[in-house]
Amino acid sequence: MPMNEAHQQLCSSEEWAQTVRDRILPWALEDIELGDEVVEIGPGYGANLRVLVDLVPSLTAVEIDGATARLLERDWGGRARILHADAARMPLPDAAYSAVVGFTMLHHVPTDELQDRIFAEAFRVLRPGGVFAGSDSQPSRELDELHVGDVMNTVDPAGLPTRLKAAGFSGAEVLLHPETGGMRFRARKP
Repeated sequence: MPMNEAHQQLCSSEEWAQTVRDRILPWALEDIELGDEVVEIGPGYGANLRVLVDLVPSLTAVEIDGATARLLERDWGGRARILHADAARMPLPDAAYSAVVGFTMLHHVPTDELQDRIFAEAFRVLRPGGVFAGSDSQPSRELDELHVGDVMNTVDPAGLPTRLKAAGFSGAEVLLHPETGGMRFRARKP
């Protein structure tokens, strides 16, 4: 997993899970219907997954780190399908899912090119009318300090709609949170 030890401790903490449940997901998913078959990319230690399993009928989580995927399988395998795979090359069928979501994970993808491949994969696995949505962090002193020695490649909110359109999406919307400065995004597969 492309995170230093302090970052791993934060992301696996109950404090983070509560922040996700109470603040991040309600804002990121405001006014979005996820549908019946949802893919979460980059679930990490499962803070988002804990909430999503109660929101949707069927959840598939795609985690690139093998050890983390095994932990998710142990803890959540009875309620979600856990795949150890790369979100840029998901072993999932075309046009099978109602939504693809990713929360605070895009900045862990080392290059814009890989992020764009993830966008294209999200588009591929979505049904027509399906939604791609999520949130991510934006540059800040605190974020810099948390990412010392690990991957941090934040997404430019101004350029994200163009990148999502290039992947095939329509109606891309990006909004910055007025207090935290975090970013949420959503787009649809026509």
